[in-house]
Amino acid sequence: MTQALDIARWDLECEFNNTDHRTNLNGFDRLIVRRGQTFTINLYLRSGVYQPGASSLSLLVETGPQPHDQYGTRASFDLSETIDTSRWSAAVSSPPGDTVALSICSPADAPIGRYILTLGGSGRIEFILLFNPWCSEDVVHMESEEQLNEYVLSQDGIIFRGSFKYPIPTPWNFGQFESGILDACLRILDMNPKYVRNPGKDSSGRRNPIYVSRVLSAMVNCNDDKGVLLGRWTDDYDGGVSPMSWKGSVEILRNWDTSACQPVRYGQCWVFAAVACSVFRALGIPCRVITNYLSAHDTNSNLVIERYVDEDGQPIQKSRDMIWNYHCWVESWMTRPDLKPGFDGWQASDPTPQEKSEGVYCCGPVPLKAIKEGELTFKYDGPFVFAEVNADILTFMKKKDGSIEKIIGSSQVGQKISTKSVGSDRREDITHLYKYPEGSEEEREAFKKADHQNKLLTQQGQYEGLHVTIKVTESMLKGCDFDVIALVTNNSSVDKECRLVFGSRAVSYNGILGETCGYKNLINVKLSPGGERRVPLRLNYSKYKDALTQDNLIRLAALLVDYSTREAVMAVRNIVLDNPEIKVRILGEPKENRKLAAEITLQNPLPEALESCCFSIEGANLTGGRSLTERLDSAVGPGQDAKVKIYFTPTHSGLRKLVVDFDSNRLCHVKGYRNVIIGK
Repeated sequence: MTQALDIARWDLECEFNNTDHRTNLNGFDRLIVRRGQTFTINLYLRSGVYQPGASSLSLLVETGPQPHDQYGTRASFDLSETIDTSRWSAAVSSPPGDTVALSICSPADAPIGRYILTLGGSGRIEFILLFNPWCSEDVVHMESEEQLNEYVLSQDGIIFRGSFKYPIPTPWNFGQFESGILDACLRILDMNPKYVRNPGKDSSGRRNPIYVSRVLSAMVNCNDDKGVLLGRWTDDYDGGVSPMSWKGSVEILRNWDTSACQPVRYGQCWVFAAVACSVFRALGIPCRVITNYLSAHDTNSNLVIERYVDEDGQPIQKSRDMIWNYHCWVESWMTRPDLKPGFDGWQASDPTPQEKSEGVYCCGPVPLKAIKEGELTFKYDGPFVFAEVNADILTFMKKKDGSIEKIIGSSQVGQKISTKSVGSDRREDITHLYKYPEGSEEEREAFKKADHQNKLLTQQGQYEGLHVTIKVTESMLKGCDFDVIALVTNNSSVDKECRLVFGSRAVSYNGILGETCGYKNLINVKLSPGGERRVPLRLNYSKYKDALTQDNLIRLAALLVDYSTREAVMAVRNIVLDNPEIKVRILGEPKENRKLAAEITLQNPLPEALESCCFSIEGANLTGGRSLTERLDSAVGPGQDAKVKIYFTPTHSGLRKLVVDFDSNRLCHVKGYRNVIIGK
């Protein structure tokens, strides 16, 4: 006959357990553990002592509002001699006595979330269970410790923006371990419509990272639910702030959580992706942000982007298909037991609301391997992601008489697919994970497998007539005047006479065209066989300053029409204007809990004064989970420095990233950062 343990009190050993489970950056005020890994609590007995074989204890764990054994959201178990990692189990790891060290382990496929552990009739313990990529039995298991540090534990990173010719690193504070963020992430799961409809089934689904990925993809945007972010792709940000103003995910997630789940205004693709990355990492799923340059948005699922221009090379809107200058999404790491072997590893998910999937604005997860091989029948949303990186572009000219003529061009989507390198701020090119080399036999085979039968466009280098490319200077600083060049060459053996239309327009990163910045129409360009001509187009600050969007992008287009053959050739290129560099100097010795100053300087590159100047900083474990701001009292003239000191106190040692934002009436949301090593 066994005697039930008479428990007076317990100690959850939060500091030891949280450190052992790598959740210590969440703090030690509560128990946060990872599935498939043992944690230990100390039980202090009111009377009697623990005796192996003579003492008993019944335990019950429950998660969700409708816990049920069938759903795997409820489990009852007794003490056993050893831990069984295939199910909920508990064993005593201390010698007989009035203090009991109780080791408890969850199975590696337990649903994640908030749990209640009941110890016999003695009381209830609350704890949080997360995915465990360090556990070989967990489907999110990742082998490399260096990658785990980057894709789960790193609280800051780099997101690449700019253009494919000139990728610009933008710092971001993911802040997944900042105070209140894990609670906000769990609330996102609880606010999703599937949970509202059937909380028992949804809670059970949280054992599966595929299911969780799909929920997060839908919930980071607010299009169908009480999701986190509202997107806006115009320059009207009334009722909110420009997406450019965000420096990290912490403020966004806190604003959503503390405002009764009202959507935060506003986001664009890199903000949606960055917030999703913060949530994935907070829950324990390895995640990284991806940038795809010249990203196709295929609205009719034919894997072709059709563009129309008039005889002056100006776009005509005949299709909703777009080419985004860049587009960001996330990849999460997991196995795919729902698919045939060979499709484990990185899976693409896209929280930016573009097209509906199963009636909801979400996308993914789809294996990168499936995209590369053209396996588009696999779940989820393979055709859409495939088109983003590999669609063909067809350009047509609509003439004044109504006839349509195909234009020879060389535009290719899916360029320089980029992410931050492991352990450094360098750009890693991962294009090879999504596609075979452009024009290769394997790439064309992938197209055929994707049921795409369009003929490969004639490559520009193979065309024997007229040829046009656009050349730019290395430095194109915002505020300066500079030239861009249309280089026209005659690759034929006969004299050519042609018309060149060379124009520039402001453009937003998602491909929406704005005002003209410069235009040239040469109706009589003559070229001898093998000859070439450089045609400059001057871009003046006075002309482009009011046309530019916050993306600092200008679209250059050169249309060449051969009078003898009536064939048209077109080159299109987006350029990004450089913002000035932000210089950051740290004053003081960087130590935990020691006040430091950041001296921040920016030189005004414009030929006019900057007004309403403001610097702000934030950084994980540096600024207390909030943004610190300093405003300048006076305007900053041309060539003058804007300079401030902002004080902050680091709370944790290690390598940290201080993210800086400068805003003014003419230079909007210039980003910079400084890596700081904080000593103990």
